[in-house]
Amino acid sequence: MSMESVAWDVMYKAAHDPAHEAGGGGRRGRRARPTDTTDRRVTMRRIGGFARPHLRRIVVFLALSVLLAVLTVITPLLAGRVVNLITDADPAAGGTIIGLSVLIALIAVAEAVTGIGARWLSANIGEGLILDLRRAVFDHVQRMPVAFFTRTRTGALVSRLNNDVIGAQRAFSDTLSGVVSNVVTLVLTLAVMLAISWQITLLTLVLLPVFVLPARRMGRRMAGLARESAEYNARMSTQMTERFSAPGATLVKLFGRPDRESAEFANRADAVRDIGVRQAMLQSYFYSALMLVSALALALVYGLGGWFAVHQHLSAGAVVSLALLLTRMYAPLTALANARVEIMSALVSFERVFEVLDLEPLIQDKLGAIDVPGVGDGVSVRFADVSFTYPAADKVSLASLEEVAQLDSRGGTQILHNVDLSVPAGTMVALVGSSGAGKSTIASLATRLYDVDSGSVTLNGVDVRELTGTSVHRTVGMVTQDGHLFHDTVRANLTLARPDITEDELWTALRRARLDDLVRMLPNGLETVVGERGYRLSGGERQRLTIARLLLAKPAVVILDEATAHLDSTSEAEVADALAEALAGRTSLVIAHRLSTIRAADEIVVVEDGRVVERGTHPDLLERDGRYAQLYRTQFAHA
Repeated sequence: MSMESVAWDVMYKAAHDPAHEAGGGGRRGRRARPTDTTDRRVTMRRIGGFARPHLRRIVVFLALSVLLAVLTVITPLLAGRVVNLITDADPAAGGTIIGLSVLIALIAVAEAVTGIGARWLSANIGEGLILDLRRAVFDHVQRMPVAFFTRTRTGALVSRLNNDVIGAQRAFSDTLSGVVSNVVTLVLTLAVMLAISWQITLLTLVLLPVFVLPARRMGRRMAGLARESAEYNARMSTQMTERFSAPGATLVKLFGRPDRESAEFANRADAVRDIGVRQAMLQSYFYSALMLVSALALALVYGLGGWFAVHQHLSAGAVVSLALLLTRMYAPLTALANARVEIMSALVSFERVFEVLDLEPLIQDKLGAIDVPGVGDGVSVRFADVSFTYPAADKVSLASLEEVAQLDSRGGTQILHNVDLSVPAGTMVALVGSSGAGKSTIASLATRLYDVDSGSVTLNGVDVRELTGTSVHRTVGMVTQDGHLFHDTVRANLTLARPDITEDELWTALRRARLDDLVRMLPNGLETVVGERGYRLSGGERQRLTIARLLLAKPAVVILDEATAHLDSTSEAEVADALAEALAGRTSLVIAHRLSTIRAADEIVVVEDGRVVERGTHPDLLERDGRYAQLYRTQFAHA
């Protein structure tokens, strides 16, 4: 590797230092670093745990890296030997020269094969580590409570799965092999050069600071520009992401001014262009300077070496060997000078990954947790003296995932106060009350998206905290008001409930959800992509598709959280018919605003300020002329 190639490598690694990449610049790029040696040892032990499955490949990879370093040093010596034989002008040496040339060619082939083998192992180790880390983070994040996702920036979380995982992987695929092979190459190269001519070797080392220091300094400047570029690119990407989503594009068309949007985007794009020009010029200056240093170093070897050769103190072949070895000595020296930075960067990336893995999920299955008992005979739901406060930020999130300096450790306002509520198997209970009264919170506790602070929520008499999460979510189904769908096909969104579903069951669920005719008319039927969040469908169609998904899941308990709140009267009627199918024969807890739903309930529970203030049937509550009667007159009478 030539000196200028090494320089580019130094600049690239500095500019793409994983310690700066993931969050852009400024506060967003700030990371927690190892505080002391003990922390680093703990981190290294944990890294060892991830590396252990790849240990055999790592050993072979390091062995190939050492072999590659040895082969790198042999070629210059053979080339010097060839030059000496040529200068001797001995006709009998022709065969030896050809033999040495063949040997050089064979070594070149061996280098290529060894390099490919090392690269194959490096890729497998690195990609395997990326797979292991990503699966660990993804699986762990999936177990986090809903509160985690309501606070976390999605982009910051995705960055942990991308930039930080890749930064951690570099510790094995690049840094580890680089340190080993560079140490071997440097020791062998210096030993051979000193053996050939210690005077020239020492003089060439004087130029090392002229090479390394500018490389590091320029690398830092390039890193600063890269961070600025990342910041502006992030802003530009944010604008595009927000404006190009279905809701964002609609909002811009309704209220935005295209000229202003265009000017704002142009300003951000101009900033990216300006930084690109500065980066290109800085690279050009640096490249020219390093070419000069490279030429000076070689001039020194050829000049001083030539003088020694003329005065019979050194052979011509030795001068050529020194020149070739020189270019191979600066490479490991420069790389090792930056090895500490690379190792620390890799440690930081690992720590950021471990930071997520160390965040304990609030909702976890207890040891010995059981499935919901007696599901076949119906399931009753009971809230017994339940009080609840949403968890503080420091219990469910990380400051680095929220773009804040420090998480708030204060708890929120208590939402529910000593709530008692029973939903016997096979009955319907309607929850009504003002907005923010705590109705949706009750629904979330029934599905165990959160755990209560005191009291208990039971299914068939067993506290949900004693049950497995899988069985709770299989038993209790929920339809929310937003009817969320993935950007995927109709089939994929339906089979999310039951991947092994048959074609007949799919169409039966669609028919019961009053959606089969619509799906048959779609361009690709069940294979039609519904778009981001299902925006290619109307609100009523999205909601009916989520109801079809619920029908396929066949939960024993159904919770409806204002499932028709945002629909027009026609869509609401269609969805209501589908809901009637979904609720038939099931235990149901309904947060409702439609009078027909309320009248059909076996019991109506009025919730205000997190407390149950009234309960009874529709006629009974009207006769009492209390809070329900007020709600009926203002909200339900004309619904």
